[in-house]
Amino acid sequence: MPQLIPEPWFLIFFTSWIIFISFAPSKILSHHALSDPNLKTTKTFYNFWTWPWQ
Repeated sequence: MPQLIPEPWFLIFFTSWIIFISFAPSKILSHHALSDPNLKTTKTFYNFWTWPWQ
């Protein structure tokens, strides 16, 4: 069974995970919290849904 021989696929699997682990956090964190809203100037608007049977 060639699936049990780790030489052909283990290096590709390991390098792809190393690349994913090293580049993914920087790409994700660059899109996180670009502009924080100022809570004093932000108005909260509640749009309540009214059900006809209540």
